[in-house]
Amino acid sequence: MKASETERHTLPVVEEQVTIHKRKRVTEALQAHTVTHEHEQPIDADLSVQAIEIERIPCDRFVDRPIPDRQEGDTTIISVIEEVATLEVRLKLVEEVRITRRTETRRVSDAVTVRRQEVIVEREQSPPDTEA
Repeated sequence: MKASETERHTLPVVEEQVTIHKRKRVTEALQAHTVTHEHEQPIDADLSVQAIEIERIPCDRFVDRPIPDRQEGDTTIISVIEEVATLEVRLKLVEEVRITRRTETRRVSDAVTVRRQEVIVEREQSPPDTEA
């Protein structure tokens, strides 16, 4: 074999390269807004009401010492005394003030306004891009 037959030749090859360019383009737009709806809604509830009753009960009797305030069930009893000049000073129970607390429950019906919001989203298509 000849030396020229075994020689290899290298040929330069052209290499291509890709360059990518990006651009921003609006394809659609969104618009959002809220709408508030109101409607009457009936309510039904139990309400408690406390009333205070004051009763004055004359006692008009002498006692040996002051009587402390006391509680009998829902009633608070406050003893009112006065000093009376006699041959000796004694305590006289003039009256008792009875304060009674009563609770009553009654049914109440009424209508209240309630609100509810919703969001409405609308899409707007933009015109096709005319750039080449």
